[in-house]
Amino acid sequence: MGRKLKYAGMAILAFAAAVYLNNSSLLAEHRDGKPLLLAHRGIAQRFDETDLKNDTCTAARMLPPQHDYLENTIRSMRAGYDAGADVVEIDVHPTTDGQFAVFHDWTLDCRTDGHGVTRDHSMAEMKLLDIGYGYTADGGKTFPFRGKGIGEMPTLDEVLSAFPDRHLLINVKSRDPSEGEKLAAVLNGLPAERRARIIVYGGNEPIDRIRHLAPDIRTASRASLTGCLTGYIGYGWTGILPDACRNAMMLVPINYAPWLWGWPDRFLDRMQEANTQVFVIGPYHGGGFSTGIDDAESFARLPRNYSGGIWTNEIETIAGLAK
Repeated sequence: MGRKLKYAGMAILAFAAAVYLNNSSLLAEHRDGKPLLLAHRGIAQRFDETDLKNDTCTAARMLPPQHDYLENTIRSMRAGYDAGADVVEIDVHPTTDGQFAVFHDWTLDCRTDGHGVTRDHSMAEMKLLDIGYGYTADGGKTFPFRGKGIGEMPTLDEVLSAFPDRHLLINVKSRDPSEGEKLAAVLNGLPAERRARIIVYGGNEPIDRIRHLAPDIRTASRASLTGCLTGYIGYGWTGILPDACRNAMMLVPINYAPWLWGWPDRFLDRMQEANTQVFVIGPYHGGGFSTGIDDAESFARLPRNYSGGIWTNEIETIAGLAK
C-alpha cells in the first residue's frame, strides 16, 4: 500500500511538472515589440457609463467635451491613427441602396436629426443628416456639435479608400445573416493583403456567414468569444486550442487574464500560431459592459513589457503610456 501511494505521489508530481513546463510563461521566449493599440470608434466623445443598456442614448449623456471629434468619422479615425492607434474600430449598417454606412446606433434618433432604423434608409438620405445633432453634456441646454456633422457619416468604401494600408476592426451591429453575406462580398473583392488587415465581429449569425464565405477573414462573435475564453481556461493547459480560438479575435478582460494558461507570452504565442489577435479590455464583472484599458491604473495591470493587443477608448492616453 505504501509503495502504491509513493508511486501515485510521484505520478502526480510528474504530471504537475509537465503541466507547469507546458504552460509557464517564464520558460517562453519573450515577445518583443510594443503593444498593438486599438482605438474604439477612433477618437470619440466620452459619456457617463453608469447603468448602460443596449438602447441607452449615449450622446445625451456626453461628458463635457475635451475635443471636437465625432466617432465613426474619417476625421476621427485619422486622428486615432495619428495619436498612435494601430487599429481603429468602426460600426457598419447595410443601407437600402446597397452600401454600408459607418455609424454606431441601430436608430438615427439619438445622435442625428434623422429618425427610424438606420438600415431602413439609403446612404443618399443619411449623407444629408447632421450626425452631431444630438450630443449634449448638460441635459439638452446646449448642443455643441449641432450643425457641425452634416454629411460626415462615411460609407465603408470611403473608409477603405481613405485608409488603404491601415488595420480595421469592423463591428456588424445586427444578427441578420444576410448582412454577413453582403459584407463578405465586399471583403472578398479586396486584395488578399488588404483582407489580412481586417477583423470583423458581431452577432453570431452574420459572423457565421462571413466565416463560411470569407474564411481567411479573422472574426469574432459572442459565441466564439465565450467559447474561446472558457474553453482555453478549461483545457488550454494541454496546449490544445478550442476551434473558436483559431483565425479569430479574442477579447480578454484584464481581471480574467491571470486565469489564462501561459499568460502572457506563452498564451500570446499560441494565439499568434492560430492567427488570432488578442486584445485586453477592461475588467468584466458579469451582467454589464466592459470598458477599455483607458487610464494609467488599468494600464498598470498589464504585464511588464506586454506586447499583445490593447482595446482603449482613450488612445491618446494609452499611446503615451505605451511608449
